[in-house]
Amino acid sequence: MTVNKEELTEGSGEHDGYVPSQRRLDRERYQRARARRATAIGALSTLVTGAVLYLVVVNAPGWPRTKETFFDWEYAREAFPKVLEGLWLNVRLLLVCGAAVLVLGMLIAVARTLRGPVFFPLRVLAAAYTDFFRGLPLIINLMIVVLGVPALRLQGVTVDPVLLGGTALTLTYSAYVAEVFRAGIESVHPSQRAAARSLGLSNRQALRYVVLPQAVRRQVPPLLNDLVSLQKDTGLVSIGGAVDAVRAADIIAGRSLNYTPYIIAGLVFVALTIPMTRFTDWVTARMDRRRAQGGVT
Repeated sequence: MTVNKEELTEGSGEHDGYVPSQRRLDRERYQRARARRATAIGALSTLVTGAVLYLVVVNAPGWPRTKETFFDWEYAREAFPKVLEGLWLNVRLLLVCGAAVLVLGMLIAVARTLRGPVFFPLRVLAAAYTDFFRGLPLIINLMIVVLGVPALRLQGVTVDPVLLGGTALTLTYSAYVAEVFRAGIESVHPSQRAAARSLGLSNRQALRYVVLPQAVRRQVPPLLNDLVSLQKDTGLVSIGGAVDAVRAADIIAGRSLNYTPYIIAGLVFVALTIPMTRFTDWVTARMDRRRAQGGVT
């Protein structure tokens, strides 16, 4: 039996397009309807909750005084440009301290994972550093560095509260980031290092080209979370007199005895933090999907 090639081509072309079954169409229609119903219920419950909270707040006995003290439009309009001007200092601190924290944290993490008895003192110092600065409250660290260092009157040592505050932030956050990096390094299976050594790489090359790239890639979400926290804590440098967003709000509030500028400063920090938080969630979800699909993490 001979079959014409053109007949095969035409016959196969008729069945190239996939036609879903009626059962699948019904199931997809049901899922869309269920999703619309869930969205409507969620929106309705959100509106009801918001309305209840609004009524509870505005009907509170002290609401008129609270509104005047914390939500005054005139003071908000006065504070907003000055808070934005001070926010530029917070952004610069985030960029500089964030880079310094990543570098110092990586060095400390590598020091804690070095092998061999000759590196024992280095491992002890790195562990002592992380234990001390993770246990020391950030606000106390800032007071010690920002207020204590100038009191020593050391020659050649800066007394700039911005630089000293950035140093304190770097010291504290480096300890947290070092532990994140160390967890990533130790999560890489020893066979990866052994395979690199079998290919002729030295211990340093195996660490640089094989272990660290995998460790950093796995720890991106917690690293981003630490940067989000650092972004908020840059406002603490104001305790040394640096005029950032928080200090700018504090100056206006101290002069007017109205706390609306603090609300403005808080909202500005929230607006700055939300994009980084959403980006962190997106990166985490993306890595989880790749891990579930068997991709490289």
